[in-house]
Amino acid sequence: MLALEKENLIRIRAIIQKMTGHINEDLEQEVLLKSWENRHLYHEEGKFKAWLSALTVNLCRDYFRSSGFKSEVLQTPLDTVPDVTASEQSAEETVDMKTRQKIILKAVDSLPKKMRDVIIYYEFEEMSYEETAARLHISVGTVKSRLFNARSVLSKKLSFLKGE
Repeated sequence: MLALEKENLIRIRAIIQKMTGHINEDLEQEVLLKSWENRHLYHEEGKFKAWLSALTVNLCRDYFRSSGFKSEVLQTPLDTVPDVTASEQSAEETVDMKTRQKIILKAVDSLPKKMRDVIIYYEFEEMSYEETAARLHISVGTVKSRLFNARSVLSKKLSFLKGE
């Protein structure tokens, strides 16, 4: 049955923090609520952590599309220093890093679904080629091909971040 162990709660928080750049307790609660509401959609033959991870990633994507997120970004003063800063980073570097993260996440979200899924599972969730292939029901070669193509598209879209 559906059991949210400490390991799964930590995984949820880690995915949210990796995708949003900060701890978001509202998103964590939404994931827990959705996992409970949709527990009938989980099938025992699959890995629960993969199902829960996919649910978390999808809710993060929804969050980035939401009007609440967009207004939050517009209202965030540029001199605000997020609490995830390292002591050796200046406020300007931290704001720049968070801005870059948001731009990158938006570029990933704009990819075609097939490419986006491979990038999310392989890069964000740190799944292997084999795990990604199994999750998407495609071959390992297809994962590698889509990953290569997605990285190429992202490289072109994000070339301005590299100063090109």
